[in-house]
Order: sequence, then structure tokens, then C-alpha cells
Amino acid sequence: MTEKINVTNAPKPMGLYPHARKVGNLLFLSGVGPRAAGSGSEEANIPGLKYDKNGNYENFDFEAQCRSVFDNVRVILEEAGSSWEKIVDVTTFLTDMKRDFKSYNKIYSEYFSNNQPCRTTVEVNALPSPISIELKCIAVIE
Repeated sequence: MTEKINVTNAPKPMGLYPHARKVGNLLFLSGVGPRAAGSGSEEANIPGLKYDKNGNYENFDFEAQCRSVFDNVRVILEEAGSSWEKIVDVTTFLTDMKRDFKSYNKIYSEYFSNNQPCRTTVEVNALPSPISIELKCIAVIE
């Protein structure tokens, strides 16, 4: 038996999928990006990202996106009945490993200083919106 879970204080999914799915005592999160809580896919809702009128970056702050992703994951976990400390696996998608991995690794070590889940980090060509990071997590739920 599985249970679909959607939460109110996280960004809305960009398609027909839940924020998470509970299977037994495991919670599988769908890919979570940095968009502001409650927002859709609009670029204006991505922390640390602003374009000029020509579509060029006016402001790009990867660390702001990274922290926002972690905060969104935490909200989904807590509203679904789990917690940050119960994450057992993290898959991270970065659009520019060379540019962003060092910052990601630094911020990751701040957020995961106590809980150290398994982790995989991969570079992808693009994500569904103009974000630079997305996390997919598995956590225990009791």
C-alpha cells in the first residue's frame, strides 16, 4: 500500500506528481528545487536568480538556490511526518558541476553535519525550469 503526500508549504509540483510517496516506513520525495514555497514554475520565484530584459543573468546566486532546496526538502519531510535527521539517501542534480560543486559541498556539510545519508551527485544538462540544483531524497518515516 502506498500513500501520495502533497504539502502546503512547499513549491507546487511542476507536473502531475506528488511531493512525496510513503511506502511502508519509507518516504520517497519527488525532485525538489529551490522555487519559493507555494509558487509555480515562474522564474521570479527562484531565489538567487534574476534576468535582465534581454534574458541574461542579472543576478545568479547558487548558494541561495542551494539553501532554498534544503529548506524545501525539510518542509516536505516535516509535513509528511519525517525529519531531516531521518534522510537515508540523497541524489543531487547540478547543471554545472565545475562551477557549483564546491559551494554545494560546503553548504551540504553545514546541513548534514550530524546526519550523513548516502549521497550521489550528478551533472545534468538541464532541469525543468531555469534552476541549477534539484534534490531527490529518501527518508525513514515512523
